[in-house]
Amino acid sequence: MSLHALSVSCPLRVVRWEFQTSVVSRDIDIAAKLIGAGAATVGVAGSGAGIGMVFGSLVIACARNLSLKQQLFSCAILGFALSEAMGLFCRMVAFLILFAM
Repeated sequence: MSLHALSVSCPLRVVRWEFQTSVVSRDIDIAAKLIGAGAATVGVAGSGAGIGMVFGSLVIACARNLSLKQQLFSCAILGFALSEAMGLFCRMVAFLILFAM
């Protein structure tokens, strides 16, 4: 069957465009994902440092004025929660970069 016969028998042929990538391009995309996820996890280290600073300051404050221990502890727990939340958000962004894109 010739090409002309095919075009006459199927006048409404659908042309399909597909996105084709090379192996090198795919490797570059994977490397970019891994680098981006690694950069997003740097905030987890900052979160750990923040938690250390919060509880270190709590120890110093309690050593200076033990009568304010309960009030200082509640403020320290709030600081811990906020610092930990930022670390979890950084981890969430890293997982989104890795698995959602």
